[in-house]
Amino acid sequence: MKVVVIGGTGLIGSKLVGKLGEHGHEAVAAAPNTGVNTLTGEGLAEVLEGASVVVDVSNSPSFADDAVMDFFRTSTTNLLKAGSEAGVTHHVALSVVGTDRLQESGYFRAKQAQEELIQASGIPYSIVHATQFFEFMKGIADMSTEGDTVRLAPVKIQPIYSDDVAAAVGRTAVGSPVNGVVEVAGPDVFQLDELIRGALAAKGDPRTVVTDPKAPYSGAQVQENTLVPGPDAHIAETRFADWRAQQK
Repeated sequence: MKVVVIGGTGLIGSKLVGKLGEHGHEAVAAAPNTGVNTLTGEGLAEVLEGASVVVDVSNSPSFADDAVMDFFRTSTTNLLKAGSEAGVTHHVALSVVGTDRLQESGYFRAKQAQEELIQASGIPYSIVHATQFFEFMKGIADMSTEGDTVRLAPVKIQPIYSDDVAAAVGRTAVGSPVNGVVEVAGPDVFQLDELIRGALAAKGDPRTVVTDPKAPYSGAQVQENTLVPGPDAHIAETRFADWRAQQK
């Protein structure tokens, strides 16, 4: 089957294109650098011709509140319209575990808007909620840094390897639409502040991690279980310690 991957040249998209190709599917990477722009609509009709499935793993180039909302609203609206006109029968999007619980954050408000547009589109769909990627531990630290101090709440987090995310999205894409949300997470639950403290130390990063129960996460207040999935989540196999050992 032909599967068009929006954001197909990025971290998850490139892995997904490869995995789908290995399983005999015609996987097409669609991104601005391949001539497809969901913000302007450029190239959408052409790339979606003959596609059964479209998978959106794209992300906003800016996380500023207005910019990220504009990105997800505009790109998703254009993609859904083009998909409907092309006869796409399954729309898949990658989103984030806890999106509906993080609505103080402009980024997560934009992701929620994306999900609501998909749900209201009338196109059969599946939304994959993944926990934070192993590769983004430094990014969590960066967004929580003031000077040389990283302030993080002592809440649970259950990160996942990007390869496992791509595999989960791939399985969902070639399966039947669930018309709902599928959650995926890594096998280990950590305390956020302790995880980032250890990750920075392993990289020789001199920043100090301070445990602060009131520290926001991406601009939103978090409770103990805000960032972890529910009991029905698919649990991936790759452990954080094993992944980290391979990075050295």
